[in-house]
Amino acid sequence: MDFEALFSLSPNPYVILDTDLNIVWMNDAYLAVTMSTREEITGRNMFDAFPSEPGTESHDMLYDSLTQVARTGKPDELALIRYDIEGPDGVMQQRYWSATHSPVCENGRTRYILQHTVDVTELHGLRRMRDQMGVVQRAGAVQARNFDLKAQTDRLRRLVEQAPGFVAVAEGRDHVFQMANGAYLQLVGRQDINGRTVADALPEVVEQGFVAILDQVLDTGQPYFGRDEEVFFEIGGKREQRFLEFIFQPIFDDGGDATGIFIQGYDVTEQIRARDRQDLLISELNHRVKNTLAVVQGLASQSFRKIDTDGEARRTFNQRLHALSAAHDLLTRQNWQSALLGETLESAISAAAGDDIARFDFSGPAVTLTPQVGVALAMTIHELCTNAIKYGALASDEGRVKVDWSVAPGDEDTQRLTIDWRETGGPPVEKPERTGFGTRLIEQGFVTQHDGSAALDYRREGLRCTIELAIPAETPPIAAGRDGDAASGK
Repeated sequence: MDFEALFSLSPNPYVILDTDLNIVWMNDAYLAVTMSTREEITGRNMFDAFPSEPGTESHDMLYDSLTQVARTGKPDELALIRYDIEGPDGVMQQRYWSATHSPVCENGRTRYILQHTVDVTELHGLRRMRDQMGVVQRAGAVQARNFDLKAQTDRLRRLVEQAPGFVAVAEGRDHVFQMANGAYLQLVGRQDINGRTVADALPEVVEQGFVAILDQVLDTGQPYFGRDEEVFFEIGGKREQRFLEFIFQPIFDDGGDATGIFIQGYDVTEQIRARDRQDLLISELNHRVKNTLAVVQGLASQSFRKIDTDGEARRTFNQRLHALSAAHDLLTRQNWQSALLGETLESAISAAAGDDIARFDFSGPAVTLTPQVGVALAMTIHELCTNAIKYGALASDEGRVKVDWSVAPGDEDTQRLTIDWRETGGPPVEKPERTGFGTRLIEQGFVTQHDGSAALDYRREGLRCTIELAIPAETPPIAAGRDGDAASGK
């Protein structure tokens, strides 16, 4: 077969092997690409002419492909194979090839193998550069994401640092501080707590039980809320008292286990101290008012001694002072801010009727009253009780009093409170011919000073009084539930 005539002029590298993988012929292009001479490789086994270590990927890929073609008579391809060859200087050079092995058959049997081999080292290098460029691009994208994460982390850190309250994070069973904002560092009077355990950085809180609470939060996974809690810190060699409102919030990992604690809260020391000062001032005010009422009562006793021979006027006056004092005590318990309507009724009625409060039935929603309205209403209710004891339902053993109230929208900033006083079971009622002082106090006195009114209806079956008052539209209730239940006396 004239192989030289067929392939010698082709610019593509070709080599002919027999089935024993001995080199039979090659064209000049093959010699050029393999950096060899015809005399060096002709008649030699492929793996002697171009040695490679058996068991390596290069050797085994080429050997398996060639022997498969010799055995089966079917062509085979190697898309990419690294197969290093020796250069003219005797140094092995790294090369990548793409090869096609085609059988040359005679009488139906493979006699030769035509190898068309192409040196793709440069192409592989370009591909590798492309892949490397992709790696560089991916690395750039990762770096960009890292920059974004860093920016977000820095922003979050700034937000935490500027938080209005104190913030810290403790990690692990030893509660190691991972971060703390400026407010927390100022609170504890230290700057070097990050990376230290709570017990090491703040030993004074251990004896106060707060490390035990941190342990409990990790063990249970339940947050701990501190309400106006007293804490002492060692600051500048002095033990300083602080009042804190805070939360120990567990931090969970992906498995749902508590691994750290988020500490957040506020220093309410000044508010607590201001509240204590206010309580002290209110107590002092209450003391002074009671002293003043005692002086007034003494003056009244001296004044009534000669003009009130039977003592009735003095007793009535003393009862009114008692009702005023009871209303004042109720407001004092609420720091002179507001009082429940039910408690105001109970206080005023108890001052006049004593145990007979059990004969009263109350019904109505939860309502709070301002101090001024509360005092005015208490004095009005006291006059109604006094009248019921003398002439109305409480003058009879079977008599009862029902007090209902309701709230309806009023003007833009107010709502209207309506209180309905109804007596039953007492002596028959007749409208008096002459209006007494107590009646005038009810109808024209206390509640009228606060955009209110009180109307008396002398029904024969029992006196009825309807009181209307303007109260703030957004007055919040002191306690949930029905106000009447608190003062029902049942």
